[in-house]
Amino acid sequence: MNYPEYFDKIEHIILKDELSEFLGSTEKGIIDISYLEIVKMAGHSCAVVAGAYLMALKGLKALYGEELPVRGEIKVELKGDLSDNTGVTSQVLSNITGATVDTGFLGLPTGKFNRRNLMKFGAEIPFTVRFTRVDTGKYVDVNYTPGKVVSPKEILMSVLGPNATPESKKSFPVRWQNMVKTIFDNADKVIEIK
Repeated sequence: MNYPEYFDKIEHIILKDELSEFLGSTEKGIIDISYLEIVKMAGHSCAVVAGAYLMALKGLKALYGEELPVRGEIKVELKGDLSDNTGVTSQVLSNITGATVDTGFLGLPTGKFNRRNLMKFGAEIPFTVRFTRVDTGKYVDVNYTPGKVVSPKEILMSVLGPNATPESKKSFPVRWQNMVKTIFDNADKVIEIK
């Protein structure tokens, strides 16, 4: 599979997943998630997918410090609802954190490892996403503002708008991924944590 080289330079998200350890899926439950894997799950790389990945990467670091985040023990609240791109964001965040509304793993008969009811839409929070540790109740709010460095709509309109040319259509995929790379290169400008 060929893909943009910058994918390989993006920091991985490392978590501990006690269910994975219990079932023998990964040694010591360590899960290593790359941006490429998220792109495969989403089927594409765009400003929304990149933003969700960055919010998880930066937000979980802020929430857990030097500890490994514990997959399946993180509550995810999203300010938006499913009528916008929050659905894409939620799918990426669910894949990373294990949190789901009501479709995830129900857990063992003891109730342990239940992944349901850890995600909420339309939350009354100040930023885009809130990550909360189930074990301590500590939380961080994370805001994502790609417009500080890129204009996805402008690039999209260069191929969909009335002024689209054969040249703009041909160069679109490269320009689109350059835009996504710019987001990663400017992560500290587009991500705010409170």
